[in-house]
Amino acid sequence: VQLQASGGGLVQTGGSLRLSCTVSGSRNSIRANYMSWHRQVPGKEREWVGRIAPNGVTDYEDSVKGRFSISRNIAKNTVYLQMNNLRPEDTAVYYCRGTWGTAFYWGQGTLVTVSS
Repeated sequence: VQLQASGGGLVQTGGSLRLSCTVSGSRNSIRANYMSWHRQVPGKEREWVGRIAPNGVTDYEDSVKGRFSISRNIAKNTVYLQMNNLRPEDTAVYYCRGTWGTAFYWGQGTLVTVSS
């Protein structure tokens, strides 16, 4: 299973970005799997940002609630992280993760930098 994350970049405080995570392989559908987003600042532990369950229900870490939203396009086998009202403290490398069975698969990470 391969996950390809993209969409990171430099944005000013208050701006928006949308990250994408595309899963390769028609046998690796995101439909029945938990997909999540995480982020990591150098020198700190990777932290969970949010997830979307197989039934489409989403859940978020408190600091991003109301600003970030996760969605998916099953036909494109892609999960999205829409980030609005970005803050400098959102600066990090963002990773997507998928769960197939008992195994986790990570994307390669995409850098988001929010300037003040």
